Amino acid sequence: MLALTGTIAIVALFGLIITKRLSPLVALIAVPTVAALAAGFGLSTAKFIVHGVQAIGPVAGMFVFAILFFGILTDAGMLDPIINGILRMVGAKPTRIVMGSALLALLIHLDGSGAVTFLVTIPAMLPLYTRLGLDKRILACVASMAAGVNFLPWVGPMLRASAALHIPTTVIFYPMIPLQAVGLTFVFGSAYWLGKREEKRLGLGKGAPEAVLQPRELSAEEAALRRPERFWINVVLTVVVLATLVSGIVDPVVMFMLGTVVALIVNYPEVNAQRARIDAHAKAALMMASVLLAAGAFTGIMSGTGMLSAMAQVVVQHVPAEHARHMPFVLGLLSMPLSLLFDPDSFYFGILPVMAESAKLLGVPPIQMAQAALLGQMTTGFPVSPLTPATFLIVGLTGVELAEHQKFTIPFLFAATLLMVAAAVMIGVFPL
Repeated sequence: MLALTGTIAIVALFGLIITKRLSPLVALIAVPTVAALAAGFGLSTAKFIVHGVQAIGPVAGMFVFAILFFGILTDAGMLDPIINGILRMVGAKPTRIVMGSALLALLIHLDGSGAVTFLVTIPAMLPLYTRLGLDKRILACVASMAAGVNFLPWVGPMLRASAALHIPTTVIFYPMIPLQAVGLTFVFGSAYWLGKREEKRLGLGKGAPEAVLQPRELSAEEAALRRPERFWINVVLTVVVLATLVSGIVDPVVMFMLGTVVALIVNYPEVNAQRARIDAHAKAALMMASVLLAAGAFTGIMSGTGMLSAMAQVVVQHVPAEHARHMPFVLGLLSMPLSLLFDPDSFYFGILPVMAESAKLLGVPPIQMAQAALLGQMTTGFPVSPLTPATFLIVGLTGVELAEHQKFTIPFLFAATLLMVAAAVMIGVFPL
């Protein structure tokens, strides 16, 4: 009975989110609450919710302060010299232009926001593509690849996986660092090849006239926020925060909290200015944090009532024990295409916990299922998924049709996932 109730709850969650009848925030709270009450748990449901929210607190806190930290440093102009340097460096050589596009997208996506990445990268690079007649699908593709091969501890899919399985983000991330290096090598290798192909098509090899793209003009409001004289202080601060975070010496939420405080004091010492910077980024921080806390309620109820375990038991009955060790490998292979079917909330909070619990009963560590999912599900998959606004932002900014973008870019993104899965097997992140 619990397994059936849990299955109905997950199907309802998926259906309500996909059809947009309810927002993820509402669905993640309402659906499991109704299911628990229907199953007869009564007021105990409240205890399950509190337990789930308590477990998810550090993850939500880390995301809030990560958004504030990177937002403040971007407002202060830390990325401006880097962006302008890339624009000056690429000139009129297609190979450099395409690789520079990938590098710019990679750097901008350090804050974990796909929308910001594409809003900065595409308008900055598009004039060069237009001027030289380069295929705009390539710009959409390399920006997608650079942003997609990113499962840093503070990006959305990683936070969701951590929240759903109650595993610290850094614990999931450490073994995946070599996989990300493999993926990024593929990204820049592909960018080089695409650039060379354009050089040959357009005859823009040696002797091509040089052209330098002018730096983006800042609005008066943006210029007033810039603190160019504190560029190196901000760079050192970023390196210290990220290095300490990756090292695991201090909990990520603590590092981002301290980093945010220092960034505010250094760049905006006035109280009113600090309040304005927090207000400017509060909406983005609150939206994701509220979804994470709602997910805590969902996982708390599903675990506390025993529905998750009951569903896992049913799944286990249909998976031969001798094939259990292949589950992470299979999920890794399917992870990128699954982005075309599941939005991140319904997958990471609805599907992944059941799969991870099933794997656990068969002797496979849940962390391996999380890592397998992160190799493609809404990482390499999000820039082409019709379920994410970022995809439509890409095609809108580049002027490329959605079908053309998907047809051109999906093979590269899928290849990146397959390559990282192969690397995961080779280095033992999860067994074949």
